[in-house]
Amino acid sequence: MTSALIASALPLPLLRRGKVREVYEVDDETLLLVASDRVSAFDVVLREPVPHKGAVLTQISAFWFERLASVISSHYLSGDTDEIVARLPALEPFRSTLAGRAMLVRRTIPVPFECVVRGYITGSAWAEYRRSGTLAGEPLATGLVESARLDPPIFSPATKAEVGHDENVTFRHVIDALGNALAEQLRQASLSLYEAGRAYAAPRGIIIADTKFEFGTTPDGRLLVIDEMLTPDSSRFWPADRYAPGRSQPSFDKQPLRDYLAGLKQEGKWDGNAPPPPLPAAVVQATSDRYLEAYRRITGKPLATA
Repeated sequence: MTSALIASALPLPLLRRGKVREVYEVDDETLLLVASDRVSAFDVVLREPVPHKGAVLTQISAFWFERLASVISSHYLSGDTDEIVARLPALEPFRSTLAGRAMLVRRTIPVPFECVVRGYITGSAWAEYRRSGTLAGEPLATGLVESARLDPPIFSPATKAEVGHDENVTFRHVIDALGNALAEQLRQASLSLYEAGRAYAAPRGIIIADTKFEFGTTPDGRLLVIDEMLTPDSSRFWPADRYAPGRSQPSFDKQPLRDYLAGLKQEGKWDGNAPPPPLPAAVVQATSDRYLEAYRRITGKPLATA
């Protein structure tokens, strides 16, 4: 795990390649996910990988999948390299690619919505609230300031966009698409996972401002949480000791990278489209450090990087 991984190439059928992960077919019931160190910002995948990012995403997800299994089961089967290679001997030469960044998971039929939970008003929710006092068209309390805590947290689903940004939708939209029973199950599971994760992270100095979950169903109709969970990519992690409502907050994710690119856009040096500009080594390192610190705070131990 000492060298950054831009993309994996394993001798398995490639089901899809996302912005961060490759998904390989193992058999009719199992997939292998491999998280690269690719990073995107403003919907553009950058040239430079962020060292250890893929391992942080994989191992934080595994941590949460195991810890919160009593809330709802997940697709997670194993992240142990020896176990993966024992099941798939053809991957023996690829141990260095797999180590720390691969997991075997159950195959599911993905639910076509991002299940977002917002505990604080920020990002696209704050932008909409400033315009119209609403979130996904539904009114919120008056007088909120940027980064204000929302009590209780709000379930705020979104469509899954193959290209560009997801679009916030109402809960009614989810009910119309999936039926009341599944929609309500998604809402309750999302809120319960968020509350459990927030309660665990708080005494460790992290505010989980918001997060998004993905779910899938098994052939027998069970709902499982899938993909990644409560990571710096799927959530906003804020340092609790620096939280102050009324402004944007620092975060444990790719903020150094976003700040750098935003500066280039403001100066007219980048139009926000591909190809992306090169990233200075200091920006890449600062971003890697944020991910590693999030892992340390959540799990209580440093990431094994050798």
